[in-house]
Amino acid sequence: MSGARRKEEPTPPPPHPPQHLVANGGGALRGSVWGKALRSDSAWEDKDEFLDVIYWFRQIIAVILGVIWGVVPLKGFVGIAIFCLINAGVLYLYFSSFQQIDEEEYGGTWELTKEGFMTSFALFLVVWIIFYTAIHYD
Repeated sequence: MSGARRKEEPTPPPPHPPQHLVANGGGALRGSVWGKALRSDSAWEDKDEFLDVIYWFRQIIAVILGVIWGVVPLKGFVGIAIFCLINAGVLYLYFSSFQQIDEEEYGGTWELTKEGFMTSFALFLVVWIIFYTAIHYD
């Protein structure tokens, strides 16, 4: 053997984990979920994503109606009944007419209608009481 030194070959870097591409060209997942939520007749491969959208839409409606009910001095059972009708009605129109999903895949119309309802009802009451008290308290 000769006295020449052998060059060591550099070791290749370890392979990277596979990248998961999303529908919006590699953007954040959150953007794609809300993008699908605002487009009519979107395909929902993951049922939990759609249920999350229903849940958060319900919370947004609760805050908006709570502020309106607090500013307009609406009181009592009439305010609660109107909230329930608007909340359930808007979400029913959203998933049946706008998204046109098959309700049976999610357990039926009733399951989608009650998804996140109690949480939104509590949020509505808190916002309603805070705004009503802040504006109309003598």
